[in-house]
Amino acid sequence: MRIHLPAAFFLSFIVSVGITPLARQIAIRTGMLDYPAPRKIHRRPTPLLGGVAIYAAAILTLLMLAAGSKIFSQTTGIVGGATLLLAVGLLDDRGLLHSQVKLFLAMPLSAIILIVSGVRITTFSPLLNLLGHSLYGRPLWFALNYALTFFWVIGITAAFSILDHMDGLCAGVAAIASAFFLYFAIVNGQILVRALAVAVLGASLGFLTHNFSPARIFMGDAGAMFLGFMMAVLGLKIRPANVPGEISWMVPLFILSVPIFDTTLVIISRLRRGLIPFASPGKDHTAHRLARLGLGQIGAVLAMYSLGVIGGLLSILVAHLPVPMARWLFLLSAVSTLIAIAWLEKIPCSEA
Repeated sequence: MRIHLPAAFFLSFIVSVGITPLARQIAIRTGMLDYPAPRKIHRRPTPLLGGVAIYAAAILTLLMLAAGSKIFSQTTGIVGGATLLLAVGLLDDRGLLHSQVKLFLAMPLSAIILIVSGVRITTFSPLLNLLGHSLYGRPLWFALNYALTFFWVIGITAAFSILDHMDGLCAGVAAIASAFFLYFAIVNGQILVRALAVAVLGASLGFLTHNFSPARIFMGDAGAMFLGFMMAVLGLKIRPANVPGEISWMVPLFILSVPIFDTTLVIISRLRRGLIPFASPGKDHTAHRLARLGLGQIGAVLAMYSLGVIGGLLSILVAHLPVPMARWLFLLSAVSTLIAIAWLEKIPCSEA
């Protein structure tokens, strides 16, 4: 299949830009609004349904790129899982579902749909080969592969779900991550990853034109979970060429370092305060704390964008380093992460 990336990007971007105002009007007429609350930072009712525009732009582009190609079978599984999460997210945005249905039902089901369609961990395969074949053979390899795929999809989807707490943050972080996934896909000649990345990149940037502060529309849980799911799929499918298996798994972790860091901070912070991490929303995320340091909302979001770019650049760097140096870089990054979490934890956060 021949993919015309510029045309695909502009298609996704233009559809997203064009559909988002329509989604906004529908949200207003149907009462799909996010109202101000003590745990939220916006001050006026804001339409939801932005996730529908992101979904429509990305999926339309993806299906056009995949039609009649060898990647179509896996694409159907990806679209199936994404559609499930969009539907559940819309019900949650409407207040018709308990919030935990997303974490304990919708996200696991979307992971199972992916696995059944043949989408599984590839970046970590060398490590799984070593563990599986050296210990108990292929049965353990499959068990580890499926288990890691399952928890990766849930973890990254949930990370983006809680990352959507400030104007332009979730869409911008997803766009930056998509751009770096697209870079690796082009370099490595990965057709499916190119299609996924360019579709999400255009859709995210198109929506961002309406969602950057002051936001005129929110993506809601439907959009945040959709983007998280697509990021999880990209992380599963990316295969950095000529990168030793011992370090290839670092690439998606660096690209998605912002949502991973934010989720880690929130989990540690809430557990320390005796709260349930994914059931106790609050103004205790990385961007909230950066804003309280004096950056303000826009400054905090731009700082998160910068961290996303740094993570992406580190992913490119680690792909070109010898194995020992890459390991030291990852260790240094892990230590820096822990230091940053300890520092941010000293910044007072509002639980109300």
